[in-house]
Amino acid sequence: MGGFIDTLQFVLAPQVVNGLSIGVAVILMALGLTIIFGLLDVINMAHGEFYALGAYLGVSLAAAGVNFWLMLLLVPLIMAPIGYLFERMLIQRVFHHKDRHILTLLLTFGLAIIMEDLFKVFYGPQALTAATPIEGASEIAGMFFPNYRLFLMAIGTAIILVVWLVVYRTSLGAMVRAAAFDKNMASSLGVPVSHVYAGTFAFGVALAALSGVLLAPVYSVFPTMGKDFILMAFSVVIVGGLGSIKGAVIAGLVLTQIQAIASLYISPSWTDPLVFAIMVAVLMVRPQGLFGRLGHA
Repeated sequence: MGGFIDTLQFVLAPQVVNGLSIGVAVILMALGLTIIFGLLDVINMAHGEFYALGAYLGVSLAAAGVNFWLMLLLVPLIMAPIGYLFERMLIQRVFHHKDRHILTLLLTFGLAIIMEDLFKVFYGPQALTAATPIEGASEIAGMFFPNYRLFLMAIGTAIILVVWLVVYRTSLGAMVRAAAFDKNMASSLGVPVSHVYAGTFAFGVALAALSGVLLAPVYSVFPTMGKDFILMAFSVVIVGGLGSIKGAVIAGLVLTQIQAIASLYISPSWTDPLVFAIMVAVLMVRPQGLFGRLGHA
């Protein structure tokens, strides 16, 4: 009995907390991805690179002497106009084309390759480290947890709640959902659909960049980090349902928790294939994912 309690207290519980802390950051990234798809019907292959750009901006601002708390505000504010301009100048040029799904996929994929190479040019191929803004650990029920992991859980949960409130409890969110459900009807009712599209894309990019800032102290910052992390975000979006906010939250918590706990019993190199296997299994049973799209949720 004592051995089981020790395992629960010193092995399983810390791993659960680690999974939850990473899970909320993954959800932030997946939320941006799923909102963009739910509204624009565009799969943004450069979403991971926007996440990486957020992390690199955080490293640059830290080197310039900007403290972490101000950085959490500055990076999304810097990235939102970038996302807005990208949608207006590039996505909109092919958005109404009959082959727009293929064209936007290729466009964002090309952007991802360009951004990754630019990271190597300006920051070098080596991995950079970000200082942990909150040191130490806290004791909870006889167990010690890193303070920064607890902070990730708290701020991630708060941001997820704010996103949910904005989408489902504000007039702005009502316009977004109306445009996702029927853009022609929304336009006839006076909703500025094109600006809603661009603003939503910018919002998704800002969430991805914020995820990069939050996870930079946990992982190293390197040029291909977006490519590595986007696989988990896509798995979350696909399992939860493309365009579903509720699905992204639930799938994000479940998949990251499975990955964290499974790493205790199998090689960490097999945890990603396990997540992908779950994704394939869900698609076989429910090709549309667990929940509905943004305009229908």
